Amino acid sequence: MTGMPGDGGALRVHMSRVVVATAYGGPEVLAVTDEPTAAPGPGEVRITVRASGVNPVDYKVYSGAMGADPGRLPLRIGSEAAGQVTEVGPEAVGPAGPVAVGDEVIAFRVTGAYAAELVVPAQALVPKPPDLGWAEASGLMLAGATAWHALAATRLGAGDTVLVHGAAGGVGLMAIQLAAARGATVIGTASPAKHKLLREFGAIPVAYGDGLADRVAAAAPDGVTAALDLVGTDEAVDVSLALVTDRERIATIAAARRGLDLGIRVLGGAPGADPGTDIRAAARLELARLAGQGRLRVLVAQTFPLENAADAHRLSMGGHVAGKLVLTP
Repeated sequence: MTGMPGDGGALRVHMSRVVVATAYGGPEVLAVTDEPTAAPGPGEVRITVRASGVNPVDYKVYSGAMGADPGRLPLRIGSEAAGQVTEVGPEAVGPAGPVAVGDEVIAFRVTGAYAAELVVPAQALVPKPPDLGWAEASGLMLAGATAWHALAATRLGAGDTVLVHGAAGGVGLMAIQLAAARGATVIGTASPAKHKLLREFGAIPVAYGDGLADRVAAAAPDGVTAALDLVGTDEAVDVSLALVTDRERIATIAAARRGLDLGIRVLGGAPGADPGTDIRAAARLELARLAGQGRLRVLVAQTFPLENAADAHRLSMGGHVAGKLVLTP
């Protein structure tokens, strides 16, 4: 408890360990510091964070690729977390109803999720399924909602055959499971070391590299009806165009410039892309339900303490992680 002159008594100040970018650049600019957190206002909730999901967009934010306004520094990082509600403001109602102290929740989309404590809008919270671990819960929503949006954008359904580029990543593994649940056949690209994993998740694996189109065609003798580019390489875009006749059924989350030029579906936050805000928000309760039923698995590749966020980002930037990376306070 700390007192402030003129406040008529003691005022409790909450402090939270948070990860910030102190400059624009690589992972070396990340640091852990203590910051005060305000009391939750109307429609807001305070949560103790148990785990935070790491995503490629997190390092794009502080790399300067999305703007380098020095006035935004130090910059808070992270957009998804899982934790327990410790305080609620007036009218704190989330997508599943009123939020109460003690609730275990998943927070997405939020700002500054790399933290020990957060104050967030109640509308950003959905109940965490009891049987879903904290690390898995923190890595569910961004990848899951992105995959959900990609399947909706390409109108994927029963009888389709979809080619997923970058199938062993966080979004790729979600896309495999969601597509298979819709009755689609899934062909996924990955290095040979990850082919066993893709089979476990329900995909037919193929190795990327020279000859990819021929290998996919051999795996899909009846043709490919849709494609998801989750890596942004020229190979992924070119092979998708070669195999899928309807460009409206090719979606990319990583090759915005080429995608817009070629007339394929460009998804996400890039200029000119379809952010799918409503689709992604509406998917949250369904993703939590599927994960809680064991029908949607979140593969956690590795966890790091907050202090090692830079190491997590270096590993993620290498592009060879199977599944999700998670930070724990």
